[in-house]
Amino acid sequence: MSGKPDNESTRLDDAARAGWLYYVAGNTQDEIARKLGVSRQSAQRMVSLAVSRKLIKVRLDHPIAQCMELSHRLKNRFDLQQCEVVPSDPESSSSTLGIAQAGAGEMERHLKSIHPRIIALGTGRALRACVEQLTPMDCPQHRIVSLVGNMASDGSASAYDVIIRMADAVNAPHYPMPLPVIATTTEERSILQNQKPVRSILELARQADATFVGIGQMGDDVPLLDDGFITREELRAYKKAGAAGEIVGWVYDRNGVIIDGLTNDRVASAPIRPDPQTPVFGIAAGANKVDAILSALRGRLINSLITNELTAKRLLSS
Repeated sequence: MSGKPDNESTRLDDAARAGWLYYVAGNTQDEIARKLGVSRQSAQRMVSLAVSRKLIKVRLDHPIAQCMELSHRLKNRFDLQQCEVVPSDPESSSSTLGIAQAGAGEMERHLKSIHPRIIALGTGRALRACVEQLTPMDCPQHRIVSLVGNMASDGSASAYDVIIRMADAVNAPHYPMPLPVIATTTEERSILQNQKPVRSILELARQADATFVGIGQMGDDVPLLDDGFITREELRAYKKAGAAGEIVGWVYDRNGVIIDGLTNDRVASAPIRPDPQTPVFGIAAGANKVDAILSALRGRLINSLITNELTAKRLLSS
């Protein structure tokens, strides 16, 4: 029994070496087998293990012409600072495939700066997928700040809070928002946001050099409802008010205007105020998110976009 951990470690070391030889060094499986002194079948299994255990992460660097054209059209139509469109797999049910890798790549470009930067993060499934793709780095010069509270109304932690995951991955100081996403009353929100540490976090968020947010749809599968932040009755009220999407808890209409009243009166998140001089990346894809993305673009709630080609085509045809 005592030999198992060492055997497992050796197995993963071999898999990582095989994965590096295949994806980074460009070796064929026959070449890997020869270099590692194993059969071709063993080399194939080691490469597969490297991928399944996330020992190696693959990103596409070649600019696909159609994706670049879609990106160019989106930038022109919506006056975007930046736009990246990644290839789509029409048979995949994943809403983060491709955009997670692209989002991580964009985050890393900012993190590699030698100059201190403030990076603000929203929350949600797409951002968590991006952070899981980050390459470990050492970035003590940067500060990572949350735009949104990390608690549900019952005090439980949000399953999709990403700031701690990112800070651990890049070894940077982080500033979580120690608040519920939506306060119980407007008075409670005011009291919470007037605490000195919270005021400092909100000011850091305002000064962010780059911001990354997910975009939530407002259909029956709305993340705010699934995650327990609003009730079904509140969802119905939002639909009646013309809700189209949500960013860090703020619900907006088809023109990208934050809806007055309802839970927006109690949202404890940082305000959405994109600065024309700094990028605010919306990271989202999927047929169910087209209306939410389009409305955010109309209202200039985001000024940069990372999405996939199927979503880009629908945005441009809407």
